[in-house]
Amino acid sequence: MGMVGGGRGAFIGQVHRMAANLDGKIELVAGCFSSDPEKSKLSGEDFFIDPDRAYGSYQEMAEKEAAREDRVDFVSIVVQNFLHFDVAKCFIEAGFNVICDKPMTLTYEQATKLREIVNNSDQIFALTHNYTGYPMVKEAKQMVKNGDLGRILKIVAEYPQGYAVGDVEGDGQGKINNWRSDPAIAGISNCMGDIGTHAHNLIRYITGLEIEEICSDLTAFIPGRELDDDGNNLVRFEGGAKGIIHASQISNGDENALNIRVYGTKASLEWHQEDPNELIVKFANAPRKIYRRGNDYISEAASGHGFTRTPFAHPEGFIEAFANIYLAAAQAMADKIDGTPAPEGGYDFPGVDDGVAGLAFIKAAVESSASDQKWVKFPAV
Repeated sequence: MGMVGGGRGAFIGQVHRMAANLDGKIELVAGCFSSDPEKSKLSGEDFFIDPDRAYGSYQEMAEKEAAREDRVDFVSIVVQNFLHFDVAKCFIEAGFNVICDKPMTLTYEQATKLREIVNNSDQIFALTHNYTGYPMVKEAKQMVKNGDLGRILKIVAEYPQGYAVGDVEGDGQGKINNWRSDPAIAGISNCMGDIGTHAHNLIRYITGLEIEEICSDLTAFIPGRELDDDGNNLVRFEGGAKGIIHASQISNGDENALNIRVYGTKASLEWHQEDPNELIVKFANAPRKIYRRGNDYISEAASGHGFTRTPFAHPEGFIEAFANIYLAAAQAMADKIDGTPAPEGGYDFPGVDDGVAGLAFIKAAVESSASDQKWVKFPAV
């Protein structure tokens, strides 16, 4: 594994390294860990990287790694949003597999272009929408696939956080990182782009439904900010289901309260990220059931493939879910190297199409919020 970004003091880089290392199948051997060459070298020392493979720029890294017999098998991209497209394009065209943090690119147009580049290559591309890695999210997906919920009528997905509420009155000490409030770096949305896309991605992953139209109201409650810190979206799905997607960074008292409820004609399900080892299934005329990770009754989709690492009653969480994306992507890469055909149904990790869908969601939400028309057709996914 090589890494671009994620050097000293970078939270998400540390998360990616821990997740990649969890199963002992991936070794970090190279990287450009900062746009500052000196900091990149120092970060390389922190991670025990050969000094010759701690590069001063990602372009240098792509060129020199491509020339090595022991070149990296893939590159993990954890830079700021505005660089995702350029870095991914550079490494894909240099012949490397890529794992990229979300959102996939800065704009929807970049996302569709990157998909074209990926599809015209032989490279594997994974996107770290990490909440799809939780076993009970995979169990929820399997239940919907099995028809256990019947016809889907309504979906509610929420991602409320409250960490930035102090900034509304000017006493929060700038808790939304400055780059996330800068359109040139973060893109056209802060809250929808950062966490709203996770709620949207959970819906797509669990139900397989695509949005047809969206009606959005995005707000920047924090004075002086161009980009939203709260948003409410009404959605109409293809096939007739309706839904609500809400995300917020000023929801006072909430921490990381991502949750989803899917309502069907036979039953409904409910999952909360802050209690991720449980999946609640509810019925109109029977007691609700609680499914718990690691038990014998859990499906192969959730318990197999190494996605569950500890026995029941031993909680698994955020890092393990992140690691499941790395684990599935690593298996795809190993099979590619060995010439082994992909399993029936493929590999269970988000890919370039999920990245395009995420940028389509951001684009449509921002356009709807700025429009008097309100209901906006969803871009092509």
